[in-house]
Amino acid sequence: MRLTVRTAAVGVVGGALLVGCGLTSGSPMVDDVKPGTIGKGQPLKGVDLTVTSKEFTEQLVLGAIMGIAFEAAGADVLDRTGIQGSIGAREAVKGGDADAMYEYTGTAWITYLGNSDPIDDPRKQWEAVRKADAKNGVSWLPPAELNNTYALAINQKNEAKYKPKTLSDVAALSKKDPKAVTLCVESEFSSREDGLPGMQKEYGMKIPNSNITKMDTGIIYTQVSKGSCTFGEVFTTDGRIKAMKLSVMADDKHFFPNYNVAPEINSKALEEHPKIAEVLDPITKKLNNTVAQELNSKVDVEGQDPHEVALDWMVQEGFVKEG
Repeated sequence: MRLTVRTAAVGVVGGALLVGCGLTSGSPMVDDVKPGTIGKGQPLKGVDLTVTSKEFTEQLVLGAIMGIAFEAAGADVLDRTGIQGSIGAREAVKGGDADAMYEYTGTAWITYLGNSDPIDDPRKQWEAVRKADAKNGVSWLPPAELNNTYALAINQKNEAKYKPKTLSDVAALSKKDPKAVTLCVESEFSSREDGLPGMQKEYGMKIPNSNITKMDTGIIYTQVSKGSCTFGEVFTTDGRIKAMKLSVMADDKHFFPNYNVAPEINSKALEEHPKIAEVLDPITKKLNNTVAQELNSKVDVEGQDPHEVALDWMVQEGFVKEG
């Protein structure tokens, strides 16, 4: 259920369901870490902070990164990562059941703030989200380059056969040779306006329903790799793209929204502990799609634990020291 990158799980709405989302549970983070390039002087010493995240790989890693950063800065951290669905994690931060998470600008702009048209410029998208969300008691710190948006991918054999490079090429192929364009997508992507219907409309694609197969995220990657479907819906920061040697089609009309990751902080918590911003800022600046693919791959391809992957990266980058 990876589409929670940008959508909410059905039925998980509002504070009344927080117990059902698992938000009343959580465990203390107990990493033996000290300040490296971040957290010097332990500006959050003695502060209790709760971090949350959604349940897919990238979010679990980012949630751990945030929590480890707070630990190094002296905070006592409660780990409530892995919440199912966007709205569950969002409501935790908004309502104060959690203090912070890494969230995506496109998710906030479209899913939480109710806009239908994304803003093309990533920085302007973030600025619009920050301004609009302030009234909800949610503060946004500066965004990362990391942009986990939708894409279509193809395996090497089919790429050599059809030679598509862009979504416009896919549209042209769908008209020239309708049988050639088969799609593997998640069920939610197949019905969302910022998913398949909108993409087909923007690019003038006419792909018959018989050519579209709905399945879970992980299966999409393996089916595209095997060639069972020509194209599959993927996420641009997923480590399986590189591991399975898939090629991503360029969104040459810039249809898909920007989903840049940024710290989303409960405004009251940020007012009480403004040093949160300076602790996270250097880390956020380091996050890009290459880093995300590498970290996600360690979990999804190599089978490593998300928290350990996060800790190793934080040490490797010099942000924290162990022991």
